[in-house]
Amino acid sequence: MRGSVHRRISGQSRTRRLDGAVQHALQPRYHQDQRLIAMHNHISSTSENRRRFLANAGMGLGTTALASLVLGPKFANATAPNAASEATSDIPAGCHFAPKAKRVIFLFMAGAPSQIDLFDYKPELVKQFNQPLPPSVSQGQRVTAMTRGKEQLIVPSRFGFSQQGESGMWMSDLLPHLSTQVDKLCFIDSMHTESINHDPGKTAFCTGTELPGKPSMGAWLSYGLGTLNKDLPDYIVMPSAYWSGKVNVQALYSRLWGSGFLPSKHQGTSFQTSGDPVLFLSNPSGIDPTIRRRMLDSLGDLNRKHFGEIGDPEIETTIAQQEMAFRMQTSVPELTDISDESPETLAMYGEEVNNPGSYARNCLLARRMAERDVRFIQLFHRGWDHHSKLPANLPGQCQDVDQPTTALLKDLEQRGLLEDTLVVFAGEFGRTVYGQGKLDMDTYGRDHHPRCFTALLAGGGVQGGMRHGATDEFSYNVVADPVHVRDLHATMLHLLGVDHKRLTFPFQGLEQKLTGVEPARVVKEIIA
Repeated sequence: MRGSVHRRISGQSRTRRLDGAVQHALQPRYHQDQRLIAMHNHISSTSENRRRFLANAGMGLGTTALASLVLGPKFANATAPNAASEATSDIPAGCHFAPKAKRVIFLFMAGAPSQIDLFDYKPELVKQFNQPLPPSVSQGQRVTAMTRGKEQLIVPSRFGFSQQGESGMWMSDLLPHLSTQVDKLCFIDSMHTESINHDPGKTAFCTGTELPGKPSMGAWLSYGLGTLNKDLPDYIVMPSAYWSGKVNVQALYSRLWGSGFLPSKHQGTSFQTSGDPVLFLSNPSGIDPTIRRRMLDSLGDLNRKHFGEIGDPEIETTIAQQEMAFRMQTSVPELTDISDESPETLAMYGEEVNNPGSYARNCLLARRMAERDVRFIQLFHRGWDHHSKLPANLPGQCQDVDQPTTALLKDLEQRGLLEDTLVVFAGEFGRTVYGQGKLDMDTYGRDHHPRCFTALLAGGGVQGGMRHGATDEFSYNVVADPVHVRDLHATMLHLLGVDHKRLTFPFQGLEQKLTGVEPARVVKEIIA
């Protein structure tokens, strides 16, 4: 058995040498490797006959159970979406009921945009500048360490608002392009969460829980609904390479688009901003596609033999990801080559579209991915954490995203894609009505505020030109129709034809869900 362990480790080394792109795509987890070694060590402590009996009989039965991790919800849970079943005329494979959307583009504004300066118009606050926030409003609610023990003095927005569109929605003058699209947008002003700091806030928004290690939104959709394009990943992530805000920029972690306890083939693939979009996508010098094909065929045979011996589902994930990496060598360069876009389209996204890694370029690529039926597309744009000098920094951030986001909505609509593409624009929480730093109208900042913030939705079966929920006169508490982050997740799944209570995966004695164990509801009031 010691030889078998040696062959396993050597096989992994060969895999790394043969295909760096696969290594990047898989990102194998340490505890899985330790589990495999433990399995080998346990078997090696028995006799040869017992070892063969376990491999051929007991492990064969175990493989049937472990196959549920690879084959998806049909085997993992009888109540999950029927991902392996045939589609009906009305209900696609993987869905519990007819969906309104096929795919999601999630525009994540990391750092938390200030709803009170952008979307939640509170004109009466001008009269209360530099006045203490009434205790009846704050109600002793939890605050960050940056606010604790300090006086909470009201600072109204210094930016103008105006009514836009036929719906008459109030929008900040900082978003002149997006203001033209208000009749397509649903504003959820009553979003709230428990998270009060950035990392748990982003983790909760992306995975459904503040605790790291759970599957991300896109991973759940890949697991539950399967692929729409066999030549591209189900889930692609594009962080911006640069942004206007230069202070308080938190890191992004791959666990925000990870697969958690789901098979690793469901994790997001992060596109790079320079060089190969996916690391090591190009063949090394002297290796042509024919040679690479023969290498993968031979490696696949070895991996399938190894899977037959120990039944670990990650081996089948390795095989699938190696094949995907091979296909991506053709599909990804075609996807990211924007030379076929018209001058009119490029101009619509703005000058920054010519810079790889810009938010504008990523918005254009998101539309190209939607055309190619990538299931979940997530953009991360940082720089929104304005604890000071908000009047100086917020305009630049808005300029980064205003025209490209508008162009994305218009482009999707012109191509007939907005109808079945759900677009979401949100940060991890909101900002406080009271100020931080020097409290004047030119240099104020705002602290983190989980009690209320705004998310924008468009397309994918959502009503446009409406607001859902309301906040008090201080944009501090939700006073009507609260929507938790879990509720937003449940609603997203519903629009994709999935019952959030039935998309489950057995782990640690629980039927795990994206929406967790706390109550969550579908916000049916915003559905067209």
